[in-house]
Amino acid sequence: MILKTMKTAGLLAAITLSGMVSAQEQSENRVTATSDWSVYVEASPRECWAVSAPVETINTRDGNTVDVNRGDIQLIIFYRPGDTIMGQVMFAGGYPFAPDSVVTARIGDATYEFFTQGNFAWLPTPEDDARLVAAMKRGADATIVGRSARGTQTSDKFSLIGFTAAVDEAANRCAG
Repeated sequence: MILKTMKTAGLLAAITLSGMVSAQEQSENRVTATSDWSVYVEASPRECWAVSAPVETINTRDGNTVDVNRGDIQLIIFYRPGDTIMGQVMFAGGYPFAPDSVVTARIGDATYEFFTQGNFAWLPTPEDDARLVAAMKRGADATIVGRSARGTQTSDKFSLIGFTAAVDEAANRCAG
């Protein structure tokens, strides 16, 4: 059952990724910004997302802080009603993750595990997405920890100020 869920999540993630990467690179359709979060909407295919960049990033290797080059680091909540993707959480780490590695998100005392593929990480099921989004609505910040293919451990802290308004706006814009 877990393997089937992971395959389904991987398929949905690939669908999301194919549209999201092009939409993110090309979109100038920011419809609102609420504190640390922005909302974007695209018409064809219909997709909406809330996105934020980290407020703090720490990169370490062998226990020492290191400078590394990373691409865009983003935490994204994605909606695409045509593919029944509603509230999928995606993390773009800005580097290729180590193969078969796990990314963890911590909000308060709760921890959530993401699976990785290339530069992206997703939760295994839509139910996990819903639990994480609910925790993010209650939290003050989220810290996401991953490991690159080169062995660098990264810790990215995201402010959740404005998250509820942004994610509700994105959900409402793609509600029907």
